[in-house]
Amino acid sequence: MENEFVKAFSDSFAMKGGEGPHSYAQNSNLQRVGIEAAKSLIQSAIANKFDPKTISAASKKPICIADLGCSTGPNTFIAVQFIVEAIELQYQSHGLAVPELQVFFNDQVSNDFNTLFKNLPSNRKYFAAGVPGSFYGRLFPMESLYFVHSSASLNWISKVPKVITDRTSTAWNKGRIHYTNAPKEVVDAYASQYQKDMETFLRARAQELVGNGLMALQIPVANDVIFNGKDLELLGDCLLDMAKEGKINEEKVDTFNLPIYFSPRKDLMKILESNEDFSIEQMEIMDAVLEIEVPSSASLHRAALEGLIENHFGDGIVDELFDRHAKKLMEFKEIMDIQKRKIVGLFVLLKRKLQCEWKDS
Repeated sequence: MENEFVKAFSDSFAMKGGEGPHSYAQNSNLQRVGIEAAKSLIQSAIANKFDPKTISAASKKPICIADLGCSTGPNTFIAVQFIVEAIELQYQSHGLAVPELQVFFNDQVSNDFNTLFKNLPSNRKYFAAGVPGSFYGRLFPMESLYFVHSSASLNWISKVPKVITDRTSTAWNKGRIHYTNAPKEVVDAYASQYQKDMETFLRARAQELVGNGLMALQIPVANDVIFNGKDLELLGDCLLDMAKEGKINEEKVDTFNLPIYFSPRKDLMKILESNEDFSIEQMEIMDAVLEIEVPSSASLHRAALEGLIENHFGDGIVDELFDRHAKKLMEFKEIMDIQKRKIVGLFVLLKRKLQCEWKDS
């Protein structure tokens, strides 16, 4: 019988591929700042929690590492390098030979893996492989991974909640593309989907990690002072303006919603604390500040959302939409404090419990 986790979610779309001016590769500085801010946390986690003697005694197989939500680079290579260097140091400090390392780069099936692999570091000290598919499902064999990493990816939910596109539902999100300033029913629908996805994510990883295997997650979270969703709300306003001008269908706007959710910190912590498969080894808030110009902010959104927008509205509107978005961002520049974008995330180090049990479907 097919395991319940081995499923694909067609509602999810990868970041903009290639290396052009609107690509994720050229517009991911915001995410890079978050990864670099977590460097010392990852290194400390491996130094204190990764036990090479236990692993070496158990198996001579390669140490398998997975980066979930890798996109096209270069950020994934930076994160992997931090992890690889820390593991190497652990073995050396224990007087042990460093084993072979296998790194799996995971993202959606539509991810531009060609660009990713074209830019693999030539001096890397690990074998590399791509694993396409949603991480809201099983991706790897049972107990095959020793270390899992994911950064700035778990704010993407597996799908848009159906009720928010249902005209008969109290959660119908007419005139908006996100839950920002939406009725409570809309926010609750997003929160419910997020909780289900996180629980599925954790169950899947519990099966794939070895006993005492580690998972380091950097998860963007909501802060009313710092993230207010104004930039996404303005993008929705641009779509509505284009609908009023007859350039796109208004009904198309009413049925378009972003599968992005920034969980309040306390809610995410409850989800993690209630999980029975992992022990929480470390949990702390991390933040960083990135100065960013308005056009660059619009490009950041385009790199992330272009695929979603083209799939829903068709080709031909993206250039005009993001030109309008850049102007809107400039108009509300003081309200958004767009020159200094603060990243707030929750760094969590989880260890898979030895007595972890699960039921196959």
